[in-house]
Amino acid sequence: MSSAQGARARARIEVTSAIKDEARRQLAAEGAARLSLRAVARELGVVSSALYRYFPSRDDLLTALIIDAYDSMGETAEAAHAAVAGTGSLRRWVTVCEAVRGWALAHPHEYALIYGSPVPGYKAPDTTVPSASRVGLLLSAIVRDAHRGVGVARTPIPAELRPEAERLGADLAPDLPPEVAVALVAAWAQLYGLIGFELFGQFNRVVEDRETFFRYSVSRIAHGVGLVFPEKEQEQGRV
Repeated sequence: MSSAQGARARARIEVTSAIKDEARRQLAAEGAARLSLRAVARELGVVSSALYRYFPSRDDLLTALIIDAYDSMGETAEAAHAAVAGTGSLRRWVTVCEAVRGWALAHPHEYALIYGSPVPGYKAPDTTVPSASRVGLLLSAIVRDAHRGVGVARTPIPAELRPEAERLGADLAPDLPPEVAVALVAAWAQLYGLIGFELFGQFNRVVEDRETFFRYSVSRIAHGVGLVFPEKEQEQGRV
């Protein structure tokens, strides 16, 4: 790459970053539904047509912000997990969940973008899926590791749920029992429900010690998934 090409590439990165930074400020002030390229351009002091070279539409800008948010949350969870690698599955599970909560509390508007109310007229493209899957894949990996090692407990499911459990298992975790696949999907919803209740005010005047409450709750969710053999992990030195 020539020096001129390198300079253009750096300039593009800088402008793209400035556009997204301003868009995030507007998310915080106005919400995702009111985000517009025209408003972003006005705050940056450029004509709106100049932004089209970077983001052809508002939806393209929203998609970039969504991917960034998912990746930031995923990177935070993965770093937290790496710090406790080799320890027991329950500890790893709780650590990842606490990292996701911490990220959400530090980035409430970005969390609302990805797990709040849908933006009218916007449909997230498939390009968001890999980033959106990072935390779920990490939690699944913890359960899979336990299943291959000390084992996981299987919670019985009703007969009418069996076909759906087998479908979920085949689609999401073919190497895990169908009962565990169902529990993982439920755990995913419960985790983000807990965080959403705290972030969006539903715990006001209800839960005071929220950190302790959250740690207990995600531990119970882990038990629901089948991570109930900490004594075996202690025997293996994974505590």
